[in-house]
Amino acid sequence: MVIATFICMSKQNIPDSISRLKKLEELDVSSNLLVSLPDSIGLLLNLRVINVSGNKLRSLPECISLCSSLVEIDASFNNLMSLPVNIGYGLPNLERLLVHLNKIHFLPTSICELKSLRYLDVHFNQLHGLPLSIGRLTNLEVLNLSSNFGDLRELPESIADLTNLRELDLSNNQIRALPNAFGQLQNLKKLNLDQNPLVIPPVDIANKGIEAVREFMSKRWFGTLAEDQQRSIHDETNKQEAQTGWLAWGSSLLSNFVSGVSQSVGNGKAPRYPWLEEEL
Repeated sequence: MVIATFICMSKQNIPDSISRLKKLEELDVSSNLLVSLPDSIGLLLNLRVINVSGNKLRSLPECISLCSSLVEIDASFNNLMSLPVNIGYGLPNLERLLVHLNKIHFLPTSICELKSLRYLDVHFNQLHGLPLSIGRLTNLEVLNLSSNFGDLRELPESIADLTNLRELDLSNNQIRALPNAFGQLQNLKKLNLDQNPLVIPPVDIANKGIEAVREFMSKRWFGTLAEDQQRSIHDETNKQEAQTGWLAWGSSLLSNFVSGVSQSVGNGKAPRYPWLEEEL
């Protein structure tokens, strides 16, 4: 394994010539003054680990998604405002993504394509929410969303699809309610809900621990399903009654019409249609 380590780097940039290190597997340039990474980093096809934490990076290059061998990215403690839009499309082996202590507002939708991702740390950012399809990260085991303070207010329903999730930290946010299907996270062992204005579940339930929360949310979820089923039955009944009413009205109208024709024919008179006479 070839390891490149830059310690006490005085420059603010990595030279483009780094792309010549074709067999490079680990790159550690943490705790420097870097403000950007070169696009040539996308040519490091054997790179497995990159640590750029503790710098002054404002963004990661889009070409980082070309480093298809990456297993871990640590870009924590920088000035990142966002992540590369296509970060999830070229990193099939990525297991750990650490981007905590930044200024990230949104996670790109493509992050949900990181099928091997097991560890995601985005605490202490400015997240306004998660992608609606976050539940596609079915191998995710640890998710840290803590300390996004006044920005993170709700979670998508699909978070209940994270079937392998073991640890979830939601502390120090503005979350008032957990998604109805939250109780389906059967493998969840550690849950931190501290410092949230919780209503669902109530704070006293949250303080009792994960099992109490799971039980409360499961009952609520089944109750919601029952309500939806009752509503569906009620709507279907109303629909059938409406159809029956229209059929009865049409049948009555046709019966009156036939009766009128029969009477007119029996009297030797042509049938009269008042509505036609009014038009004429």
